[in-house]
Amino acid sequence: MTFGIYLTFVIGVLTLNSMVESLAKKIGIKFDNIELLRQAVTHRSYLNENRDYALDHNERLEFLGDAVLELIITEHLYNNYKNPEGELTSWRSALVNGEMLAVVSQEIGVEKYLLMSRGEAKDKGRARQYLLANALEAIIGAAYLDQGYDVTKKFVLKNVATKLSEIIEKKLYLDPKSYFQEKAQENSKVTPSYRVMKEWGPDHDKHFVVGVYLADELVAEGEGNSKQEAQREAARLGLEAKSWI
Repeated sequence: MTFGIYLTFVIGVLTLNSMVESLAKKIGIKFDNIELLRQAVTHRSYLNENRDYALDHNERLEFLGDAVLELIITEHLYNNYKNPEGELTSWRSALVNGEMLAVVSQEIGVEKYLLMSRGEAKDKGRARQYLLANALEAIIGAAYLDQGYDVTKKFVLKNVATKLSEIIEKKLYLDPKSYFQEKAQENSKVTPSYRVMKEWGPDHDKHFVVGVYLADELVAEGEGNSKQEAQREAARLGLEAKSWI
C-alpha cells in the first residue's frame, strides 16, 4: 500500500468514526470502542461496494441486540405490571416488532448514519424500515458489549419501553387482522376479504401488495415481503382509514 492510499484509508476511517461519534452523542451512550457502533450501522450491502472495509456487517450484533432487547423489555414488564402472562406477551411483541423498532430508529436519527450500498440507499419503502429496525437491534447489541447491561437498559427503557402507553391506547398489541375483522363485523356486519393486488421480485426477495375489502369496497392496501405480512399491513391501514383505532 502506497503512502497516498494509506493516508486516504486513514482519513476515511477517521471520517466514519467521527460520524458515528455524532450518533453516539445523539443516543446518549459514550462508547469505549467506537468501531462497535460503526459496525452496528453497517449493512451487508455496504461491504459489496467497499471491499477494503475493515469491519464486518451488523448481523451478528443484531442477533445479540435482539436477545438483549427482549430481556430488558420482559424484565421491565414483569417488574412494573401485574397483568396476566398473555397480555404481557402481547405488549412485549408490540414493543419489539420491526415496525415499532423502525419508528424508534427514525426518531433517534439512525437513518442518516446507515452505511449501505447505493442501491439500498435509493429504496425508501418497507425495505428501509427493515434496515432501520435491524440497525437499532445492532446498536443495542453494540452498547451491551461495550458498556454493559445497565447502560443498555437505560437506553432501551428511554426509547422503546416508553412506547407502551401508545401501544395500549391504540390497541397496537392486538393482531391487526383479527381486530379489523372484529371491528368490521361490529360496524359493517361484513367479514373482510384480502386480495393480492401486485406481486414482484425473485423467490428469495418477493414483494406483495394486498388489498383488504369490505364487500366490494377497497379499504386499504398493504405491502410486505410475504402475503401474510402484506395482509397485516393492509388491516392496520384499514383500521386507520376507518378510524377504528
